[in-house]
Amino acid sequence: MLHYLTVPVTEFQQNCSILWCDQTLDAAVIDPGGDLDVLLAEIKQRGLHLTQILQTHAHIDHAGGTGELADTFKLPIVGPHPGDQFWIDGLPQQSQMFGFPQARTFTPTRWLHDGDTVKIGHSTLNVRHCPGHTPGHVVFHSPEIKRAFVGDVLFAGSIGRTDFPQGDHDTLIRSITQRLWPMGDDTVFIPGHGPESTFGRERQINPYVGGT
Repeated sequence: MLHYLTVPVTEFQQNCSILWCDQTLDAAVIDPGGDLDVLLAEIKQRGLHLTQILQTHAHIDHAGGTGELADTFKLPIVGPHPGDQFWIDGLPQQSQMFGFPQARTFTPTRWLHDGDTVKIGHSTLNVRHCPGHTPGHVVFHSPEIKRAFVGDVLFAGSIGRTDFPQGDHDTLIRSITQRLWPMGDDTVFIPGHGPESTFGRERQINPYVGGT
């Protein structure tokens, strides 16, 4: 069975999630934006074996610690989609712009595409390409526990910003309605910021995508 713990990191309170298989104790982190000492302490406390980094997209608050974590522990970086290459290349500039510690650029060990899968121990995550916030944004879905790790595509009561370079509002709405909603109304999603919600609840009350 897959388990997860969500740890807000950086001044942006970005939801970094630690996922692990309870049989193998193999673990992955999704979007280690920073505060790596906090994340590593949580992993050590649970006796987990960190095996990989999963990346939804390459904005600084989600990817600021990725290069350092990968280099330090020789971990593969899985994701995002190749559309975010320019965001990865610009991580040092993003660091300066938002006052983050200097971030390292990185080359993903494996780029992800719509329909791919990722294994964590005996558990499998399905990958959906959900552009709009960034062109290379991906979402990780676990049908096993009915959870989706959606980065900055969708929030409780809101949606991701589309005013960054290569963001697009209409594309984001299509990603939500065509890629997320089919996962089921009872699926709980873990957004990049803020509290969890369900797709069913957002379809009812979200002012941006309610009624879709």
